[in-house]
Amino acid sequence: MSTAASAGGPGAFDLHMAQKVLDAQPFSRLLGARITAFGEGGAILELDIREELHQQNGFVHGGVLSYAADNALTFAAGAALGPAVLTAGFSIQYVRPARGTLLRARASVVHAGRRQAVVRCDLLTVAADDSETLCAVAQGTVLSTAAQAAPEVSWSPRGPGD
Repeated sequence: MSTAASAGGPGAFDLHMAQKVLDAQPFSRLLGARITAFGEGGAILELDIREELHQQNGFVHGGVLSYAADNALTFAAGAALGPAVLTAGFSIQYVRPARGTLLRARASVVHAGRRQAVVRCDLLTVAADDSETLCAVAQGTVLSTAAQAAPEVSWSPRGPGD
């Protein structure tokens, strides 16, 4: 995955623009999330793990993992469909408790059509020695919200035998 949208793809929606879109989300700013790679049907979202993001047992809260999956899925789809996208739904499977210094959500498009994309995301924690540990896997469907011209359809109210 490169750090820019492929030529002929969604235009000027590149890493810089993706980060601007993320920065426009107050919750993303609160968490300190950042897009570190974007393009060619993929995206990586990262955030530093700090105490405020833990649940009572000292692991990263599942809501934080879900947030990261949702945004990474949507940005990866945006690399394929263009910037006007919304998550239609996703599921997440928690594999093991999330511990580390960094949360990395690595998403890639599995299949994209004109109006929707199916995207997979691996959620990894990164330790101080840069080793990654898989903690959750997510998959979702993202829809394009870009206005598309309706095809011309010829319709006649005549019934059979007319």
